[in-house]
Amino acid sequence: DDISAVCLCINLEINQGASFSKTFAWKDGGGLPVNLTFYTARMQVRQSATSPDVLLELTTANGRIALGGALGTVTLSLTPAVTELIEWRRGKYDLELVAPDGGVMRFLEGRVSVSREVTR
Repeated sequence: DDISAVCLCINLEINQGASFSKTFAWKDGGGLPVNLTFYTARMQVRQSATSPDVLLELTTANGRIALGGALGTVTLSLTPAVTELIEWRRGKYDLELVAPDGGVMRFLEGRVSVSREVTR
């Protein structure tokens, strides 16, 4: 598998106070799922790429990213309790997949916007 050839530029929108869930699939050149068994993933949202402050963090360790093993899926999820605490409006993110051998590749990147909750 050529893991260096994949990086999707996808913008995300989070609705404050609501559940958030997005699933993406990593497929090889032939359209078959890439096996993500034993991989981990990490994602950070920051005001800008150079900002020292992390606005939001999703990882396989904190349960906010789930990898689908042989299905090749990457699912991002946040509970309403997490999204209701978001005070920022916009940020940038990237999501890295870490292979069992320690190799790291950027799988997703883009902007994140937050739609403010009106009904509380």
